[in-house]
Amino acid sequence: MRILAPLLFCSFFAIAQSNTEVYLFNIIPEENTVTLTNQQNISNNDGYDNQPSFYNDNQVLFASTRNGQTDIASYSIKDGKVRWINDTGFGSEYSPTKIPNQKAVSSIRLDTTGLQRLYSYDFKTGKNKEIIKGLVIGYHTWYSKDILISSVLADGGLDLVVSNLKDGTNYTQQKKIGRSLHKIPNSNLISYISKENEKWEIKSLNPITGATQKIIETVPEAEDMCWLNNGTILMPKGNILYAFNPTTDTRWKILTSFQDPNLYNITRVATNPTSTLLAVVSDISPEVIIKKQLDAYNARDIEAFLATYSNNAQLFDFPDKKTNEGKQELRTIFDAFFKRTPDLHVEIKNRIIIGNKVIDEEYVTANGNNFNAVAIYEVQNGKITKVTFIR
Repeated sequence: MRILAPLLFCSFFAIAQSNTEVYLFNIIPEENTVTLTNQQNISNNDGYDNQPSFYNDNQVLFASTRNGQTDIASYSIKDGKVRWINDTGFGSEYSPTKIPNQKAVSSIRLDTTGLQRLYSYDFKTGKNKEIIKGLVIGYHTWYSKDILISSVLADGGLDLVVSNLKDGTNYTQQKKIGRSLHKIPNSNLISYISKENEKWEIKSLNPITGATQKIIETVPEAEDMCWLNNGTILMPKGNILYAFNPTTDTRWKILTSFQDPNLYNITRVATNPTSTLLAVVSDISPEVIIKKQLDAYNARDIEAFLATYSNNAQLFDFPDKKTNEGKQELRTIFDAFFKRTPDLHVEIKNRIIIGNKVIDEEYVTANGNNFNAVAIYEVQNGKITKVTFIR
């Protein structure tokens, strides 16, 4: 973004959601490692697409934004099509998960009233019913069709709770845990992330006996993971995917470093039952967001331009003089500016990317004038939150 007019005369899930996409890879096993191939964007949707899991080896479930809310999407690997499991209308669904021995999906529903509960949804019809009353569940996994393991909101954090649906009991196993819960392959154990200590730990839990055991410390400040069938843990941080096998490894090793700018900040990972497919979620990179903004600016497309900004975006003149704030104010300024500047065009001469900041040296054409400017963009959750101009 170039100039201002004067120059030319979040309940639990309601917290700010990132602009994210779900990508699918084939997993090719090799000696002592795996290779990821055939990258596909299976959500390809503006907004929140997140929390993937596998219904089976052909269906990927994920939470996806449509019509101002989040519903359960199912992507068919065979035909490459997305269908919607539900259309609640008065709430949004998160963390869709296959229910064992049922043709159904469990999902967290956040109603427009603020009520957050776990529901089941028929895979074909979407017919739903509440599973557990009283617990504000954030994340969950199934140990069996009758035993549920959950991260439950309590005292500002998450508690590890084991629920027996047969007798209706709920037992708090531990406080201060993370959101990543998984059945450990070829075992009678569940894994979870313990945050009791300064260094987070991956632990195992036997839901029947209550026995826990440390597996390994997490990659520092990472908490999302999944298991391969051979017992390998995959854990992402930034654009790097790490691997650790408790039976053969003593420390984390780098499995792959993604070079695609679209895979800028990987959060969620999930594998199918046979460990032949990997789904990953990434925030849209700051560079991609700024490119969309620049394209919209050059096209003088006010709606596409504003879509790249957060609602409370702020504009500054260097070093710290605030000139504008809020998307509505940006609309007023730039809609008029676009309309009276038919030759508007910006060319990027140099670009530096540091974390969530993009620094552009720009050559601007506007109403027959040409000049140089520098714009420093800051991006959070897939939206531009701050721009500082040097001119």
